[in-house]
Amino acid sequence: MKPRTLVHGAILGAFCLGFGIVLAVTDRITTDDIAARALEDRQNSLRQVLAGASHDNNPAIDTVLVKNAEEREITAYRARLKGRVTGVAYEIYGSGYAGEMKLMMGVDADGQVLGVRALAHHETPGLGDKIEEKKGDWILRFTGLSLQNPLPGRWKVKKDGGQFDQFAGATITPRGVVAAVRGGLEFFAAHKASLLETN
Repeated sequence: MKPRTLVHGAILGAFCLGFGIVLAVTDRITTDDIAARALEDRQNSLRQVLAGASHDNNPAIDTVLVKNAEEREITAYRARLKGRVTGVAYEIYGSGYAGEMKLMMGVDADGQVLGVRALAHHETPGLGDKIEEKKGDWILRFTGLSLQNPLPGRWKVKKDGGQFDQFAGATITPRGVVAAVRGGLEFFAAHKASLLETN
C-alpha cells in the first residue's frame, strides 16, 4: 500500500508541476497584451474626460503622484498645450450600494469639470449602473460644474435637498457619485499648484 501511495503522490506532484508551468508560460505570454490593453483603456478614458482640454501631449504618460486627504496616492494625468497644463484627470472613489465605485474625472486649469466616467463598480444592473455613459446621460451632467457651481449646499441629490437627480430605486449610487465628484474638485483645489506645476 505504501508504494501505491507514493505513486499517487508522484502523479499528483507531476500534475501540479505541469499545471504550474502552463500557468507561468501563459502569464509570460499574456503580460504584454494585458499591459497594452490597460494602456488602451486608460487612454480611452482620458480622451473622454479631457475632451475639453486642448493638448499636444499624451496625458497617459505625463503623470504626477499626489496624496489625497486619506493618504491614498493618486496618479494625475496632465494634458498640456505648448508645455502649459490645461487639464488634469485622476481617479476618484465613491461609496455605492454594492461597494466602492471607481471613476475617472477630468478638470480644467480653472477647476471646472471636463468630464466624469465610471471605470469600475458593482452596482445593480438596471438601477445603479445608470452611472455608465452607455446606459444614459446622467454622468454627463457634471461637465462644466465647479466647487462654486452649484453652491456647496446644492452638491447633493434632490432627495437630500440638492440639485442632482437620483435614480428611481437607487438613491445611494448617485449620492455616492455626487460626493465623489465634489471630493475630486476639493482634491484639485487643495493640490492645484502641484497639479498645474505653478508652485
